[in-house]
Amino acid sequence: MKNYFRWLLVSLVAVFLSGCGYNEIQRLDEQVKAAWSQALNQYERRADLVPKLVSSVNAYMVNERRVLTDVTEARAKVGQINLKVDDLDNPELMAKFSQAQGQLSSALSRLMAVSENYPQLKSDGLVRDLMTQLEGTENRIATERGRFVQAVQAYNSYIRQFPTVITAKVLGYKVKENYGVDRELEITRDPEVRFDVPAAATN
Repeated sequence: MKNYFRWLLVSLVAVFLSGCGYNEIQRLDEQVKAAWSQALNQYERRADLVPKLVSSVNAYMVNERRVLTDVTEARAKVGQINLKVDDLDNPELMAKFSQAQGQLSSALSRLMAVSENYPQLKSDGLVRDLMTQLEGTENRIATERGRFVQAVQAYNSYIRQFPTVITAKVLGYKVKENYGVDRELEITRDPEVRFDVPAAATN
């Protein structure tokens, strides 16, 4: 008899959870984490490329030490933040991460702008390859952050609905913040990785 009531209780709980949106909340929450994980992978890839790029252009940009220092320091700040997928619920750490990534993006943009004054970089195969990889990574960062934004919006919209909102409150699921959305263009913009030879240099 005890087993019967236990089985009945488990069945009722299962029916309740499935009918009140619990399973869908779980699915959407995991979707947010997966999207952010992919974004983190691309941020890490960019961070790994930066030292190689700085080292490769260092010999050419003898008069641009300030720019190279800014990139190196911004990369160091990014490396000091050990962020995991579960840290999405840590607003202070996420804010630091977004700020550090924004600073690195800005520093890289300045580096790319200055690099156009050095057409000889265009003939360096290693630099050209690194630039191509960086450009592709910047594009992937923008793509993955876009997916993250959409996943958070879907999650937030769902847990605000009735009766799901009751389930969310009972189980402690809160609205997630779309970190960096107000600075999305700054954080994810393509740093215009290109090496166009000035017209004067081709004459």
